[in-house]
Formats: sequence, C-alpha cells, structure tokens
Amino acid sequence: MTILLYYLAVINGIALVVCGWDKFCAIRHRWRVPERTLLLLAAVGGSVGMLLGMILFHHKVSKKKFILGVPLILALQIAAAWFLTR
Repeated sequence: MTILLYYLAVINGIALVVCGWDKFCAIRHRWRVPERTLLLLAAVGGSVGMLLGMILFHHKVSKKKFILGVPLILALQIAAAWFLTR
C-alpha cells in the first residue's frame, strides 16, 4: 500500500509539471507535449495532478476531451480503488 501511495504521489507530480510545461511551451509557441501523452499520464494514475494542472494553469480547459476525459478517468480510478478495497 505504501508503494502505491508513493507511486501516485510521483505520477501526479509528474502530470502536474508536464501540464505546466506544456502551457509554458504553448505561450512561447514552442514544441508541445502531445495530447495523447497528457491523457496517458492521467490514465496511469496522474489524473489528480492533471486536473489540478488544468485548473492552476488554465490549460486545456477549452478542449472537450480534457474537460470530460480527465474527470472521467479520475472517477473511474476512484471507483476502481473503492471496488478493490472492499
């Protein structure tokens, strides 16, 4: 259980940083992180970090696949955790 918590802390930190980096690059018209990578980070456990990054950096908030997708991924992860811990 401890390893899982460390993993989630790290992957969510990475997702937050990558979201911030992508916003930084977007503002400066530089190379961007592919949307697929951002969604993959959310899917492998970084959904809280990605959602927080979307809010803090106001990033990808006009993209329907992020507005709907990231909260949906988070909800599915919460449901899976609840189901597995019962």
